[in-house]
Amino acid sequence: MKVAVIGCTHAGTTAIKNIVELYPDAEIDVFERNDNVSFLSCGIALSVGGVVKNPEELFYASVPQFESLGVRMNMNHDVIACDVTNKQLQAKDLRTANIKNYSYDKLIIASGSWPITPPIPGADLENVLLCKNYDHAKEIIKRSATSRNVVVVGAGYIGVELVEAFEENGKNVRLIDSEERILNRYLDDIFTSPVETSFEQRGVQLALGQTVSEFEGEGTVEKVITDKGEYQADLVVMCIGFRPNTSLFNNQLDMLSNGAIVVDEYMQTSVKDVYAAGDCCAIYNNATKQSAYIPLSTNAVRMGTIAAHNLVCPVMAHPGTQGTSGLKLYHHNIASTGLTESVASLAGVAVESVVLKENYRPEFMPENAEIQLKLVYELNTHRIVGAQVISDADFTQAINTISVGIANNMTIEQLALTDFFFQPHYNNPVNYLNEVALKAMAKETRKTKQAAALT
Repeated sequence: MKVAVIGCTHAGTTAIKNIVELYPDAEIDVFERNDNVSFLSCGIALSVGGVVKNPEELFYASVPQFESLGVRMNMNHDVIACDVTNKQLQAKDLRTANIKNYSYDKLIIASGSWPITPPIPGADLENVLLCKNYDHAKEIIKRSATSRNVVVVGAGYIGVELVEAFEENGKNVRLIDSEERILNRYLDDIFTSPVETSFEQRGVQLALGQTVSEFEGEGTVEKVITDKGEYQADLVVMCIGFRPNTSLFNNQLDMLSNGAIVVDEYMQTSVKDVYAAGDCCAIYNNATKQSAYIPLSTNAVRMGTIAAHNLVCPVMAHPGTQGTSGLKLYHHNIASTGLTESVASLAGVAVESVVLKENYRPEFMPENAEIQLKLVYELNTHRIVGAQVISDADFTQAINTISVGIANNMTIEQLALTDFFFQPHYNNPVNYLNEVALKAMAKETRKTKQAAALT
């Protein structure tokens, strides 16, 4: 069996490891544009901030490691054409410009995503950088060393983490985003407001609700122009978001409107023997019961594993995802899973929510911390569809628990009665997960009584 794998970050790396284990006789050709594999881009901000001293530590697999297993690693090779009907592809060696044809029996597309780059005048100026791969990380670290005024465009996870890193390195930092608040797609405002306050207290300048229209400078960027202001900049990092890197398969495979490849539960695309995994494809969202584009490394790893297992026959179905993620900014420990209220509305899911805000341990304990936990649930079924948490203490694992609940269609009533231990060092007699669900139940009971009183 000849297997071709396009791309070798999280999904590709995981797929290769499993193919080698599952099919010892398989001939594996890997095609990767870069000269490295398995880069953890989520660690770029940690590297910029000096937490990770060497960006070369942000890898968990290597080319020699795979080659020692008999995998043909075609590094610095760009796949420029692929005929999924006839199982042929063309790859260009970026070092020599030589083009070679390859055939395969099975194809795994793990081509990932690429930063969104709007056609902004001046985007080609020096020191206007992207933030995605190892080369980007090295450039950001190198150029930030001599930069004073740093502008980050995009207030998603990567953007806000970079802002924290630059600020802690003593830079003058401005964060620009077209939305009115940071992390708009991931958290509700009661969870983003404390982080915005922390930024402002540390001198970070927030330029929210603004759209970048131009970069100005003589060769090197000097100023960022938005629809509401002008800001000095020695360095600009673009973190607007990502789009699937799938143009090679236009008109060959079924895709969502944004280019994400549609796969079934076995990671099979619309063409037999062609699989897709990672940021290049859509995935079933257990909260909405629909396919969606949720580019996360955790999703990519699972998808790569599943694609490999199903190469010969469908034996392992994908369980779906909740889009669970976590974030640490300064003293804030934040995590979320499933839907926020605004995202639920966009997805057509009618929801209710409750917020629990209390000390996590009994008041007689000498030390304590406040936990703020929000639970989002479907209005008619009481099915839990989302949750968010923030605290100075670390309660992020609670969101993993709720993630399991969403995957298993747990209701607020079931969560309220789930067996969690009590120990004064760790929680109250009624665990905060039970408590927030009980609060949701009480809210629904009041609504039922009010409705009955009106009839």
